[in-house]
Amino acid sequence: MTTPLYSLMGFVFWTVALVLSIGAIRISHVVTGKAAANSFPAGQPHGSDFYWRLNRAHLNCLENLPLFAAVVLTGHVSGLTAPLFGTLASTYAFARVGQTIAHVSSPGVVAVNVRFTFFFVQVVCLIWMALMVVER
Repeated sequence: MTTPLYSLMGFVFWTVALVLSIGAIRISHVVTGKAAANSFPAGQPHGSDFYWRLNRAHLNCLENLPLFAAVVLTGHVSGLTAPLFGTLASTYAFARVGQTIAHVSSPGVVAVNVRFTFFFVQVVCLIWMALMVVER
């Protein structure tokens, strides 16, 4: 497997880890009697601030995963093997993890600025990778 494909799979596993974390919180609330099984309305803030930020971080991963997957898989299918493509893919994946950690850690100004920086890195990587694929 190539570095871009490993990066894609890392992104997938990270997204799954987030949903499992949400599930663990929900299960613990239901088992301990803090919440009913049907008390987690979709799209509506519920639970602690941390829990809601975790939900938003997970949804953000789901929104961005298809874009990253499309670029990585198109690059792979087209035979793009440039080392820079792999570096950009791994940078993107690490920036995604960093953005999630910043998102979940705090709603404060510093965390939001860090989160935006990680997001900006991802945008640059994704555009650069897409241009590499198109220029192939």
